[in-house]
Amino acid sequence: MKIDTGDKQIDELLTRGVGEFIDPDGAFVKKLKENPEKIIIKFGVDPTRPDIHLGHAVVLKKLRQFQDLGCKVIFLVGDYTAQIGDPTGKSKIRPEIQINEILENMKTYLNQIGSILKIDEKVFSWIKNSDWFTDVSDIAQGLDPKIPDIEIIVGDEKKIYPNNFIGKAQLLNESRMQLTHLKNSNIHTVSLSRVLGTLRRITHARLISREMFQERIKNNEELYMHEMMYPILQGIDSSVLFNIYGYCDLEIGGTDQTFNMLIGRDIMKMYRQPEQSVVSIKILEGLDGKEKMSKSLDNYIGITDEPNDMYGKVMSIPDTSIINYFELCTNIPLDEIKKIEESLKDKNTNPKNIKMRLAKQIVLEYHGDKAAQEAEDQFERTFSKGEIPDDVKKVEIKIGAPLVDILIKNGMVESKSEFRRLVEEGAIKFNVNMEERKIIDPASLIDTSGTIKIGKKRFIHITVQKK
Repeated sequence: MKIDTGDKQIDELLTRGVGEFIDPDGAFVKKLKENPEKIIIKFGVDPTRPDIHLGHAVVLKKLRQFQDLGCKVIFLVGDYTAQIGDPTGKSKIRPEIQINEILENMKTYLNQIGSILKIDEKVFSWIKNSDWFTDVSDIAQGLDPKIPDIEIIVGDEKKIYPNNFIGKAQLLNESRMQLTHLKNSNIHTVSLSRVLGTLRRITHARLISREMFQERIKNNEELYMHEMMYPILQGIDSSVLFNIYGYCDLEIGGTDQTFNMLIGRDIMKMYRQPEQSVVSIKILEGLDGKEKMSKSLDNYIGITDEPNDMYGKVMSIPDTSIINYFELCTNIPLDEIKKIEESLKDKNTNPKNIKMRLAKQIVLEYHGDKAAQEAEDQFERTFSKGEIPDDVKKVEIKIGAPLVDILIKNGMVESKSEFRRLVEEGAIKFNVNMEERKIIDPASLIDTSGTIKIGKKRFIHITVQKK
């Protein structure tokens, strides 16, 4: 997509890695150019898993660019909606997540994002959507006087709240981030009547128009009401953020979130609020080059991965993903990436060399120059130059031998169960002709020579006997 605002920096911000930018009346672009410090940008996450990977970082890096212009990012933690589960991209109902798991994941998220986002309160704030969706009755079930009072540790102090309506209301009020963190005296909540009032103006046809819902209907699969409610609750979040912060100018998310973000525009319009603009970011594919990067698919690169692991994982992506990774995961200018793309069309160009530049750049951006150089040196010593540890085992096998038998026989793993566990963890890799790939099938057979790496320190070089 092309945008011409007359400002090259803003044009690239709104186009690089962007699948779609929705700003019908141009209000957002105008405010971005004239008064960026007044802009509020919503970014919502459901902390269903604890680690942030490069796929998440694509959006976070875009948010950082907005922050550099003076915009304020609201990191909305969907601790309430995470218990429902966004069905986006799911062919089946997503399992419910326990609140304790959500809270632990949330802490991990908040600790990690500081490596990308500025966390200065001028350009950053965070809040949980349970702040407005939680009701007094959610604190404890029932008003039976036989139920003991509620004990809560706040800092070093133990507080006792009577387990009655007044006690629970006090506890709820004192836990509202709007009061404790943002120091707002006017607390915004969402009642059932507001949810129902919103639903009155959104049709069933509109909700089931989502492509993934249509796929389920076509395949005669179950479609549950709470899943259909998810976009409504996400849209209400935008309306509430407008009330709390005074603005909600833009919502940003992956292209798989476009439908949900547009529902947010509809709901804000219902309540006569300025409609948020929408930026949907292209999805980063995982190490397999096919599926969306995902921890559940074990095709991800974590932003906290060790430099050597991060470098090696980048080297394992297919050549077809190189340019997309350059665009979405690095800060290299687009003009330069275009030249790299052209060079890859030259038969004399070895994609491995381009991939090494990519791997080094990504490690540099998360771990610094020194770590990036050391990771590259380690990769070249271990794989490119054939320098493997002195104590590495070297064995010859017949073509088609099961990998598990080779490793057990040579003392690299103790049992088939350990081997299966290592495969499931993605800890066994096979380097062939300087290209590393992860072993994903416990029944793998070896038909070519190469070096097996188990974890970080175990190596075995396998030579397949010629017929």
